[in-house]
Amino acid sequence: MFLHYSPFWLKAYFSGYTWHIPTSEKIIYLTFDDGPIPDITEFVLDTLEGYRAKATFFCIGDNVRKHPQVFQKLLDQGHSVGNHTYNHLNGWKNEKQAYLDNVALCDDLLPATTSLFRPPYGRIKGSQADSLTHKRIIMWDVLSGDFSPNVSPQQCLEKSIRHTKKGSIVLFHDSIKASRNMQHALPAYLDHFSEKGYRFEAIPMNAS
Repeated sequence: MFLHYSPFWLKAYFSGYTWHIPTSEKIIYLTFDDGPIPDITEFVLDTLEGYRAKATFFCIGDNVRKHPQVFQKLLDQGHSVGNHTYNHLNGWKNEKQAYLDNVALCDDLLPATTSLFRPPYGRIKGSQADSLTHKRIIMWDVLSGDFSPNVSPQQCLEKSIRHTKKGSIVLFHDSIKASRNMQHALPAYLDHFSEKGYRFEAIPMNAS
């Protein structure tokens, strides 16, 4: 069970995290978790390129290690990247130092210029977050639900469209589990908002 949007009280309580990027312009910040994965991430990249869209990819370190060519392709196309831990760790289920060590392992494979971090499942202990002072923790305010077997491809699209607004950080996944829903929803989502005059930008990788 999950919400397709992040409620205001959650954003207020965890106000130190980035949930959206306030703007009066028609800008959407697409993000993709769990890659890079051959074929799937490449589908995302090709789709984004067709709309001249930029996005932010929160990468699992072990996937970067296994698929360096795919990772390099997304960098070459001008997208932002962020840390999603080395092994997709759930912060609630791991001790502080083990979690921080896993984050550092992923850092070793990413450009030193990125400060972006997204905790897998959105789950991170306060003590872990407090120790990641060099990171900008990026959450989301629209969750596509592409990963869920209980969400149809059309529901994934419709819910994502319904909850998106100016400055939204929208979460899709470039993973095997999410591919069916994501591959249906993403092109139609891009088409819908492009027709309404929106543009799609990457979250800046530096800490400012």
